[in-house]
Order: sequence, then structure tokens, then C-alpha cells
Amino acid sequence: MNLNYSDEQNMLREQVLKFCETNYDFIDREKILDSDSGFSIDNWKQFAELGWLAVPFKEDNGGFNFGPIELTVLFEEFGKALVVEPYLSSVVMSGTILEGSNHPDKTSIIESIISGEHHVSTAYAEVNIGYNFLDCITTVTKNGESYNLNGSKSLVLNAINADQFIVLASYDNAPALVIINASDEGLSVQSFKTLDGQTCGELTFENVSFSSESILALGEEAESLFNKMLDISILCISAEAVGAMTSSYMKTVQYTKEREQFAQPISNFQVLQHRMVDMFIETELTKSLMIKATLQLDSGDPEATKTISALKVQVGKAGRLVGQHAVQLHGGMGVSNEMSIGHYLKRFTAIDSMFGNTQYHINKYQS
Repeated sequence: MNLNYSDEQNMLREQVLKFCETNYDFIDREKILDSDSGFSIDNWKQFAELGWLAVPFKEDNGGFNFGPIELTVLFEEFGKALVVEPYLSSVVMSGTILEGSNHPDKTSIIESIISGEHHVSTAYAEVNIGYNFLDCITTVTKNGESYNLNGSKSLVLNAINADQFIVLASYDNAPALVIINASDEGLSVQSFKTLDGQTCGELTFENVSFSSESILALGEEAESLFNKMLDISILCISAEAVGAMTSSYMKTVQYTKEREQFAQPISNFQVLQHRMVDMFIETELTKSLMIKATLQLDSGDPEATKTISALKVQVGKAGRLVGQHAVQLHGGMGVSNEMSIGHYLKRFTAIDSMFGNTQYHINKYQS
């Protein structure tokens, strides 16, 4: 098995790394988070110009026809710099569903996403249903020649900036994926910030009317398409976590070499060395499992979903260990907003809760 990246994949990694080193230092990131949109419009335009928004899409839709491997390359570098632009919500989540659907206008929507001019967010989570997303309370009902959407969705990424929403709902006791416009009558959006500074929203639907053309998938097709989106999204945030773990470990090693106590660097203390070795081992274990999951998903292996659940469990456990050790080894500075190290721990916490937490995926793996 060849585990080496191709020249194209290495070129993509170097391009993202150079961009993050040049345009995405920690101070810039904090300014971006404080903005009204929660991300940099200039950075997003540059993502489009560099072709990153086209990475996972098929050539028929204006993309580069790349797959999970290239996405993990992107997200691993995003994780190192704690990039906050809505790539996951607009490109990965919404793009996966759109491309797998039979929507008559999907090509033009995808092309507008690739150009950076259009944002689409996927609304799938609800209050009081836990991580059983398909058991949703939000419903679609037929109303003559049209349909009505009623209910609410929580934790919708990039909701305040979305031009359209893909909504997971229930229609005749079966899953349905529908796309609606942010300007549709009866839809209200309440924006808020999450623990890690990301921009999210609560959506409320009151008799939002749409036509049959807005139905992307129904029944088993909708379930299969939604689960496909979950698998690739979990893989992407896991790659992001690997990048964040790598950066946390490297920053901690550097800090302990510079911080002195008892007239010597604290990196000389054996107990701290053991902690940093634990951080390194957990990061490498997570990366190895991520590579396995990536190759399985890329080849269409039926065991990929199970491996991705195992990966999500490992990401939850390793992220907590690496993040907490990094903060503790930085001392009081580790919990200050002025240093990046505490923000990595916040991101690990958020990633653990996305698309099913550690315990949920342990149960799913065992079932």
C-alpha cells in the first residue's frame, strides 16, 4: 500500500501552509472572529481564487474531482492555524448533499459556491433528539401543489451568512432533504457564537412554502445521502483535529524549551518530557487511524463508516489529552485568551461534540 502523497497533494499542502503562515496569524484570527460575519470575506475570495473551494466537486460541476485525501490535506493545515472560514458548512456538508441530489439547478448552485459568491448551510441538528439526527421533529407537509416546512434546527454553522439552507426533515415518517432560501417567508435566524468562537444559528420554520423542485432526496435516498455527508464531514474535522494536535504539541515543546525554572529550561524535567511524549503518541495514533479511514472512504470500502466512528472516538480522547496537557504545561498563560494554546483546547471540545460525541460513536461502533 502506497501511503505517500502525490506531487499534486503535496503542492496543495504547501500552498495552504504558506497561506496560513502569511495571512493567518493568531492576532488576525482574533480580529476575524470579532467581525460581524465571523470569517474573513477577503480570505474566502482568496480560497476561491486559489481553487480550494473546487477541490471536492466533480468536473461536470466546475470542480477538480478530488476526494477525501485532498480534503484531509486541506483540513489538517486548517487545523494547525485554527482557520474559521466556513469551508466545512458550505463546501463539504452542503456540497456533498447537492452533488448527490437530483436538483435541476444543482450545477449552477455549486458553481456559485466554488466562485465564493454563494453560501449554503446544512441544518440537521435539533434540540432533544441527541445525535439521532434522522429522528427529527421538523416536518414537511404537502399543501396542494406546494409543501410547507415547520419546526426548528439548532447549531447551524455559518447560518447568518447563508443564502440557502439544506434542511433535514421528516415527510410521511421518512427522511427528506430540502433546500430553501434564507429570504423565504416564515424562516427566522438567530445567530450566536459557540465555545470555540464559530458562528452558528438557530433556525425556526413557520409554514415555509417551497415547490417540489426544492426536494433534494426522500426516504432511503435521503438517508444514504445524509450518512455519506456525515462520514466525509467527520473525516474532515478529524483531520482538522490532527492538525490542531500537531500544532499544540509543537508549540508546547517550544514553550518548555524557552521557559526556565531553577535556572534551567522546564523541558529538562522528566515528568514534563513524559507528558509531551504522550501528546506526540496520541497525535500519531490519531493520524494513522485518519489515514486508514481516508483510504477506505476514498476506495468505497463498506467498512469505512465503522472506521470513521473509531476515528471519531480516538479524536475525542486524544484531543482532550493533548489539549489539556498543552494548557497545563503552559501554566497560567495557557488559559489566557491572548495565547493560542487555550483556543486549541476549545476547538477540540467543539469537535468532540460535532456529529456525535465519543460515547455515541463507541455505541455505534459496537452495534
